[in-house]
Amino acid sequence: MVIGITGGIATGKSAFSAQLRRVARTAVMFDADVSAHQLTAADPEVQALIRERFGCEIYSASGDLNRGALRAIVFADPEKKRALEQILHPRIRRQWSLEAERRRNSTELFLADIPLLYETGGEALCDHVVVVACSARTQLQRLVARSSLTEFAAQEMISSQMPLNEKIARADHVIWNNGASSALAAQAEILARSWRASR
Repeated sequence: MVIGITGGIATGKSAFSAQLRRVARTAVMFDADVSAHQLTAADPEVQALIRERFGCEIYSASGDLNRGALRAIVFADPEKKRALEQILHPRIRRQWSLEAERRRNSTELFLADIPLLYETGGEALCDHVVVVACSARTQLQRLVARSSLTEFAAQEMISSQMPLNEKIARADHVIWNNGASSALAAQAEILARSWRASR
């Protein structure tokens, strides 16, 4: 069973995925953010394309990507954002879709943490989609707290994504992550139990 996990920035997708891994220990996990980091750090073709579109200075002399600078560029310029997505998204989708197909006959869950699942049409590859959501105020506070962004810049980043309400409307399951980690853990336990029962 392929489970897609998505949501908005700073709604708690990674925290929920960690809770799922805790209760479904044999599940296989694919993390799109980890894949993107690996591609930008170690794939020569991806690195060459990023240098071409964003300038050679986006990588340091030692070959490290300046992620903060890249993030600032793409959220300020929709065209640059699309350019980066065109480089990364097809490669990430290919990785996780091939892995999902390999796992089709397995009895274990395949969990795919994909922030832009709906934006890339990835829900078509999933048996169930979970959207991790929280209130708009909580989302903004979390994003400001974990980054060096102002509230205005953080709101701009949130607004650049598909509206959370739209993702919620399309979800098979919604995880509400406005409170304590114990509430998130309880929701993960309930979902994992229901998936085990349906296999």
